[in-house]
Amino acid sequence: MVPIDFDCDDIVMNEKEKQGDASRAPRLSVVVPMYNEIENVAPFFNDVHKALEHYCGEWELVLVDDGSSDGTGEALRQEAISSGGHVRVISLQRNFGQTAAMQAGFDAARGEVIATLDGDLQNDPADIPRLVERLVAEDLDLIQGWRQKRKDDLIRKIPSRIANRLIGRITDVTLHDYGCSLKVYRASVIKGVRLFGDMHRFIPAWMSMYTSSSRITEEVVNHRARIHGESKYGLGRTFRVIIDLISVYFFLRFLSRPGHFFGRISMFFGGLGGLILGYLGVLKIGFGEDIGTRPLLLIGILFILVAVQLMTTGVLSELNSRTYFATGDTRSYTVRRDSGGGLADKPKDDD
Repeated sequence: MVPIDFDCDDIVMNEKEKQGDASRAPRLSVVVPMYNEIENVAPFFNDVHKALEHYCGEWELVLVDDGSSDGTGEALRQEAISSGGHVRVISLQRNFGQTAAMQAGFDAARGEVIATLDGDLQNDPADIPRLVERLVAEDLDLIQGWRQKRKDDLIRKIPSRIANRLIGRITDVTLHDYGCSLKVYRASVIKGVRLFGDMHRFIPAWMSMYTSSSRITEEVVNHRARIHGESKYGLGRTFRVIIDLISVYFFLRFLSRPGHFFGRISMFFGGLGGLILGYLGVLKIGFGEDIGTRPLLLIGILFILVAVQLMTTGVLSELNSRTYFATGDTRSYTVRRDSGGGLADKPKDDD
């Protein structure tokens, strides 16, 4: 794939066509969750500032310390003080996980375009301007990074490739690399998505609920080998991906009609139970056999009860949970400290 040269004039002209404002490129927020990456803090700051020093619009760096225990949070705050007011550090009360940390960053971001990447130096911040330009030029809502030449061992590559294929088949959002943290979003769309659990792996799928799949694409990005620290991912996440994938499948296909999802399973068990009881009924009525002590009778009754439970309790519980997340406090994290800084909130136009 041929890389797109970064050109401020192209971004400004596209923004002019969309917003009637040719004076600036879109305001950019770079959101980075970090957990126990103290050795990477200083080189990460250098990389980001070098990559964005010629960006032709306002930009901010939103760093989320996800309850680190090695001094990462303090190191981030020290670097933020020396870097200037465009850097904002949010420290969470404890380690809530990458999904919650990313959600905290999205909530704090004030830019019109949001870029995310890991703080382990494996993602290259120099790719961000190119992805921003393409997002604006092609009027997209999400560009997913594709680590075509991934610098990881086979223990991480093989499960990732299997997961990518499964996610693509189930979600109908076909991408090569769902796990790459380097992404660029249109803020107005991603801020409407609420993330829970370990759902950061499925952000493109979640976004397809809020925008057309044609506005989601991918771009080849650079990937570097980890130099400092240890990877936070292992084979154990494969099982979590499978479980989360079931939830994604349900919410993508049956959010507005959950009865259809549980109804299918209910009909399966109800059908089996009905066949079993029908068969036993024929034996009892037609041939006079004693069926009262046959284990098959209990199995048939059990399948009927399971069918009823799936059709009632399951649907109600799922609807209640969605109602809670839609109307309650949907934050999946607690902030301990917010250093402030970053972009100022955009003033509202006077009526």
